[in-house]
Amino acid sequence: MVKAYLRYEPAAAFGVIVSVESNIIYDSSGKYLLAPALEKVGVWHVRQGLCTKYLAPSPASRGPSLAVTSIASSPSSMVTDLVFLDSGKKLVSSSKDKFLRVWDLETQHCMQIVSGHHSEIWSIDIDPEERFLVSGSADVELRCYALRHDLVDGQYVSWINGDSSTQNKWEVLKLFGEIQRQSKDRVSTVKFNKSGNLLACQVAGKTVEIFSILDEVKAKRKAKRRLHRKKEKEAAKGAAEVMENGDTNHGTGEDGNIPLVTATDVFKLLHIVRASKKICSISFCPMTPKNFLATLALSLNNNILEFYSIDNSGATKSLSFELQGHRSDVRSVTLSSDNSLLMSTSHNAVKIWNPSTGSCLRTVDSGYGLCGLIIPQNKYALVGTKEGTLEIIDMGSGTCLEAVEAHGGSVRSIAALPNENGFVTGSADHDVKFWEYRIKQQSGQDTKHLTVSNVRTLKMNDDVLAVAVSPDAKYIAVALLDCTVKVFFVDSLKFFLSLYGHKLPVLCMDISSDGDLIVTGSADKNLKIWGLDFGDCHKSIFAHADSVMGVQFVHNTHYMFSVGKDRLVKYWDADKFELLLTLEGHHADVWCLAVSNRGDFIITGSHDRSIRRWDRTEEPFFIEEEKEKRLEEMFESDLDNAFGNRYATKEEVPEEGAVALAGKKTQETLTATDLIIDALDLAEVELKRIAEHEDERNRGKVTEFQPNVIMLGHSPSDYVLRALSNVHTNDLEQTLLALPFSDALKLISYLKDWTSNPDKVELICRVATVLLQTHHNQLVTTPAARPVLTVLKSILYARVKECKDTLGFNLAAMDHIKQLMASRSDAPFRDAKSKLLEIRAQHSKRLDARLETKEEKRKKKKQKK
Repeated sequence: MVKAYLRYEPAAAFGVIVSVESNIIYDSSGKYLLAPALEKVGVWHVRQGLCTKYLAPSPASRGPSLAVTSIASSPSSMVTDLVFLDSGKKLVSSSKDKFLRVWDLETQHCMQIVSGHHSEIWSIDIDPEERFLVSGSADVELRCYALRHDLVDGQYVSWINGDSSTQNKWEVLKLFGEIQRQSKDRVSTVKFNKSGNLLACQVAGKTVEIFSILDEVKAKRKAKRRLHRKKEKEAAKGAAEVMENGDTNHGTGEDGNIPLVTATDVFKLLHIVRASKKICSISFCPMTPKNFLATLALSLNNNILEFYSIDNSGATKSLSFELQGHRSDVRSVTLSSDNSLLMSTSHNAVKIWNPSTGSCLRTVDSGYGLCGLIIPQNKYALVGTKEGTLEIIDMGSGTCLEAVEAHGGSVRSIAALPNENGFVTGSADHDVKFWEYRIKQQSGQDTKHLTVSNVRTLKMNDDVLAVAVSPDAKYIAVALLDCTVKVFFVDSLKFFLSLYGHKLPVLCMDISSDGDLIVTGSADKNLKIWGLDFGDCHKSIFAHADSVMGVQFVHNTHYMFSVGKDRLVKYWDADKFELLLTLEGHHADVWCLAVSNRGDFIITGSHDRSIRRWDRTEEPFFIEEEKEKRLEEMFESDLDNAFGNRYATKEEVPEEGAVALAGKKTQETLTATDLIIDALDLAEVELKRIAEHEDERNRGKVTEFQPNVIMLGHSPSDYVLRALSNVHTNDLEQTLLALPFSDALKLISYLKDWTSNPDKVELICRVATVLLQTHHNQLVTTPAARPVLTVLKSILYARVKECKDTLGFNLAAMDHIKQLMASRSDAPFRDAKSKLLEIRAQHSKRLDARLETKEEKRKKKKQKK
């Protein structure tokens, strides 16, 4: 009987407050902030500081999770930002080619190309009233553009200085001026607030510059003061009158009294917000708080959300979300004996979680934790740090009771002894130390707390990377930097076995519950399964595409989980040496792994700062089925990898006369298939619109039908035919083979309409032949296809016969014309072969005659002698 296994599925992911490569945004009410967290989006209640819910993709979509950031197209370079104008009728795009482009969405063409930046443009934004558009790049200034408004009395009017112009109707953006920045870093984001009185400029660093935007009255008042000060300075310097008039005309309007408003008159630097870490994204709250101008939310690259209240005097930090995640990657995860608590360590903190809900219960400041252990009864926990100390943590109060100087190097591994009276630590100082728990009462205090004391030390010849103790406390395995694993007796510390075979150091290992097997994971990407009785290697498995960082057996079984730097979690059967499942979900290297006592779930920690729980379900699966799925996925991904791998081996060219397929599946054929499917869908929608229009027309509702501009004026049938005609002749068969049956049936229904076009008869016959051969069984059993096939049977033969007769008539007519022309003149339509043979015969006769004359002359000379 075939053995069945239970499937593991992703159940929860927590620990990520905000992703680094994402932008945050408020909702329309201003109460909630949407912060992307890897493949999910967290909805945070700003006042309560709680994540109320997560917006996640459908659980049915398995495989690696991806995040969509932008979809855009540019004629020359990558589009970096987009903004809509004029109620969505126009679009402004910025790109790395240093240009701004204004697009008309109705006519779908570029109206204006604006230059001026000296480096790539990274962000643009428009104020709510559509007066200004500000763009930011790596230049030391922001460029501000005035927007042309709609027609007023036949003229295009701009808000700035009452400018009106009828000369260039395509000019939407006009340079208004430049705004000097304080930071020298490149601009990452520019953003207006909802009221339009503030502009935030985020740079690729730790600062955000806040600019205040003055209204029209204040801006003109400031411009007048600037002009007045300028005149006073010129008068004090005693400048020449000609220069004064020139300057005055340059700084005033046509009537000489109205000064020109510049960008420096409108935009004024209000404050500079400085964060503790690099800023990833900013967002203004749409609701204006009392006694403040605005509230600004920042997402930092160390997994923190910060909120600042901005007023005229400056910006003050009002709130931050930081307890729900680590500041850096998760280096170790440890489950308690009853699986009710989870401890994770990072570079500066230890966090206690509820693994069922994913809520953070305690946060304890600590050193750089590399390993951890929760002591039975869940009262205390131990953390081994990179500095060589053992930190004793009180789980109830969330405080560090004591930091014991345990080793002279990093504490790489902690393993509990089965008798629950102590534990073992391995360090980079070449020592393996055995510890015991003790209760200590400080002088002058009534309370007692746990402490540890070293009872034995085992000296090794190299750095210790991992330690593991057998469940019967008989053996201790020590992984060393010299790529070997040494096995000793626990009671006497005598040497028992040496496991060698890895090419790189062993980073993790575990012993099965029955003590029969030990599995080792190495930086050489391999898993090795050894017998602990004789030290023989049962199997060496190429497990991961990068270093194996963690491996652990499921309790009371020979099933095991492994994690690696290739972002994957893999489920194995150590008896059959088979890969059972591959779990995808992490976005970076997976550092650590913990399996529950009952094996009903596992916990993994990653460099992406997330902690993920994978639950065992009741869904059974079989090894052979999973193998088939993996082979299908590999086959589907081979196509993409072939185009991405420049070092892929090229196929050999077949010999002349060899029989092979006319074509194969390529990126072009897949693209052509997608275009045909899109054309079929678009034509179906257009036919429905036409039918609805006819119904309304019959009811007496006379409305003008507006065809879809995407169809370029073609009818639905002609639009599909156009998409099919654009496919290369060599790729037509493979393109049609990739069509699903439902789309193939739609395509067959259009064939009878296309037969009226004599130029497309050959194409229609090829399409019909390929589709009938490919989907013959389905077409025969589909009742809806019978009427279409019956009509095609009567039409196609007649159209092919007409085409054949036309070709035969034309060929006969051309032969007749050829004969007539040949009878009238020898020059045209002469048989070249016969003429060539005649010329060659004449030439050969001449040569023979010459040879005969030469021989006769030689004979005559000989006779004379």
